[in-house]
Amino acid sequence: MSLLALHDRGGLPAFDTGQCRAAGASLAGRYAAADPFPHAVIDELIDPALLASLLPGFPDRTGKRFFDRDQERFKYQFAPDDIADAGLRHLLAELNGGAFLSFLEALTGIEGLIPDPWYLGGGLHETCAGGHLSVHADFNLHPRMKVERRLNLLIYLNADWPAAWGGDLELWDRDMIAARVKVAPLLGRAVIFNTDADSYHGHPEPLACPPDRSRRSIATYYYTALPEGADAALPRTTRFRPRPGSADRPDREVAFDHFVQDWVPRRLQHFARRLNPFRA
Repeated sequence: MSLLALHDRGGLPAFDTGQCRAAGASLAGRYAAADPFPHAVIDELIDPALLASLLPGFPDRTGKRFFDRDQERFKYQFAPDDIADAGLRHLLAELNGGAFLSFLEALTGIEGLIPDPWYLGGGLHETCAGGHLSVHADFNLHPRMKVERRLNLLIYLNADWPAAWGGDLELWDRDMIAARVKVAPLLGRAVIFNTDADSYHGHPEPLACPPDRSRRSIATYYYTALPEGADAALPRTTRFRPRPGSADRPDREVAFDHFVQDWVPRRLQHFARRLNPFRA
């Protein structure tokens, strides 16, 4: 039985606020105590059979641009506007709805969560054979809403996924010494975690799946308002970190931007960024 049930509401599936809040509260202690940072790995957060029924509607990547650089390769991203299937679009909307927010707030203890109607960086993800996402900490401010990123939710959509194909999500300790948690991306498995400046995560090893398979997931992100306003916060872009003893390449473009952010007067930062020698 899945942790959260979707009930019929006028012909459409919907979460129940009370059930969501109770389910979140039941896991709150485990979430707060998790290592290396607050997180939860939940099998069957949503009924896997329901998720499997939606897979035929996963969007076609033909002709779509993908990330192809040292830090993230062969990764596609689909916002709701890229998704024709009504079932998948509705599920994304439910994950941004009030009932599901009550689950997240009870689980994490973070109140006043704000969903992202633009799904910046989120929606549906797909990574093809040979692709990867290096270990990183996420950007912290939403550029349009001027709110602070607090939580990531990932729900995997991969049926019949052998361990030999890889694609495990890795959660690294704050000192980037070792991966403390590895999560296989199996159908119906969800991962929820706090997004702080040192919440390092990724799936850094190239996928070994056949060319006709890919690693698929739902990704939604959640924010809170900044009590002192966005101007009081120091914006950070996604920060990639090489694993010790690996061939991972540092993201020098982002490192330069961080240097500008930290050391160049704000009125001159626009001009300094234009001089970034590592920009592609």
